[in-house]
Amino acid sequence: MVTPELSAMRHEYGQAGLDESDAGDDPHALFDRWLAEAVESGIGEPNAMALATATPDGTPSVRIVLLKSLDAAGAVFHTNYDSRKGRELSANPRASAVLLWHDLARQVRLEGMVEKVGAEESDAYFATRPEGGRISAAASPQSQVVADRAELERRWAEAAASPDAGRRPEGWGGLRLVVASFEFWQGRANRLHDRIRFTRDGDGWVRDRLAP
Repeated sequence: MVTPELSAMRHEYGQAGLDESDAGDDPHALFDRWLAEAVESGIGEPNAMALATATPDGTPSVRIVLLKSLDAAGAVFHTNYDSRKGRELSANPRASAVLLWHDLARQVRLEGMVEKVGAEESDAYFATRPEGGRISAAASPQSQVVADRAELERRWAEAAASPDAGRRPEGWGGLRLVVASFEFWQGRANRLHDRIRFTRDGDGWVRDRLAP
């Protein structure tokens, strides 16, 4: 087996740039536009984002979650509240996330505090999940050690046969990243990338440019 030379792997970016006039004054409008363009380009799972959390003593962890909504209130994803990320966010409610659309040479970073969404909002989203996914949410002790695959299959079958099958478990629901900072990254030639950051300032945003 040949080990690839990681140090030699590189891709030259040549996409259109991102200047201040194109970025505008509203990061939500820019995010919506970039996400729409990612969807139109056919990128798989364009709402997938890497979510980073940490324990109170600073031990980090990261995983991919699916962004299910983003509005003025924040960016919402869903999970088992007793999962590793759920426990970490309960103890240290700060997080950062990044969405990468490599085919467009773009990424967006989000940072802020995290809070639970209301039960009604969690119920409304849960009702849209396929039946099998709803059952899995009830069956899986997310992030806990299980004996083997057979245990998961047994738990799923028991949940499917339960009178509560398809009902949102109390310990499962939405979390909202209340975005205090957006950073939009556009790849440019010679690694002289564009980085436009928006930082929350009261009811508005302060925009600045970061060196690549």
